[in-house]
Amino acid sequence: MKLITNIYQLLVTGEYDKPLCGKEMGAMPYIENAYLVIDEDCIYEYGIMDDLHPIAVDEVIDATGQIVLPMWCDSHTHLVFATTREDEFVDRIKGLSYQEIAAKGGGILNSARKLQAMSEDELYKDALERLSQCIKTGTGAIEIKTGYGLTVASELKMLRVIKRLSTAVDIPVKATLLAAHAIPERHKQNRAAYIDEIVNEMIPAFTKESLVDFIDIFCETGYFTVAEMDTIVNAGKAHGLKPKVHVNQFTSIGGIQKAIELEALTVDHLEELTEKDIDELKTSNTIPVALPGCSFFLNIPYTPARKIIDSGLSLAVATDYNPGSSPSSSMNFIVSQACINLKMTPAEAIVAATINGAFAMDVAKETGSITKGKKANLIITKPLPSYNAIPYHFGQHQIDEVIVNGEVL
Repeated sequence: MKLITNIYQLLVTGEYDKPLCGKEMGAMPYIENAYLVIDEDCIYEYGIMDDLHPIAVDEVIDATGQIVLPMWCDSHTHLVFATTREDEFVDRIKGLSYQEIAAKGGGILNSARKLQAMSEDELYKDALERLSQCIKTGTGAIEIKTGYGLTVASELKMLRVIKRLSTAVDIPVKATLLAAHAIPERHKQNRAAYIDEIVNEMIPAFTKESLVDFIDIFCETGYFTVAEMDTIVNAGKAHGLKPKVHVNQFTSIGGIQKAIELEALTVDHLEELTEKDIDELKTSNTIPVALPGCSFFLNIPYTPARKIIDSGLSLAVATDYNPGSSPSSSMNFIVSQACINLKMTPAEAIVAATINGAFAMDVAKETGSITKGKKANLIITKPLPSYNAIPYHFGQHQIDEVIVNGEVL
């Protein structure tokens, strides 16, 4: 057993059966002057120091002046990719939009061409290095999407890489089939053929191998329609896949309403959000997910997080880590952005990146909060005056140690 003593602030404590919503997010439960006991890979008990009783432990960590919190839960990434796209970064600096770059052969199709040419082992090696870096900087659960394959063979290759990653690290790793990320060149004149390929080849084959947790689609002007979302998501649901969908990144075309109808776990992006969209979300259990790193990198509007939370809704934040529109895996930066760009309080931002992020990828029974029996995946910060200082130091992480499955990394 390990004992962490004299914890200045122990954050996101308690039992959770649903994401925190509205004002609950700003009233994050925490304990001052706390202790926490780890038994093997799980949280055994915790409380205030005055209640600490004699207990036989193998190691004591003195966290005087330090904050302990659950590791970040990054519920939306594209971590498996072939190569970076810094040339497109320069194009955007010169004035080209994301859509214009895609129209001239860049963007998702560019990533797909490069990934199709790489071996599974090469992809795995690069992805494992990225994932290891994520963990070192505090990410304790991650969802990874496909969508840079766009063929049966390459989408399968990505899913097999994700499966290998899940067995190589000691954090939860969830896999999402996002074959509906873009229409591949070979189907430009017959997009229905690609939808058929996803529905009748990919989904049955990949679920039979138990490689997928979620089904996703990029429902957006110029990419996939609301009707196509209905077809693909229903096919995924028929094979036991929960929906998590990209909607409202550039336009509001009814994707949120369809996602709610399809009982999507999350709707992600939401940079363009109408009052009608918010009202519809209030009637559902679907979790909004903001991706401020994408807005920062593409210089597009930010998700109206303040409106979402003030409407009584839940909200999670994630990196959208990918080579084209959000090439950063730093959840620490995302938490800072949640405060600076989304106008969330530090308490709201930490909740959005921990327990709400865990619910947004269906791992809240394992991680995301300081709860007895959950995995001991923890961040111990440097000495800080309060948890408000975690997002205050943007661009830097305030981590002293990371504990994964009960072991100091």
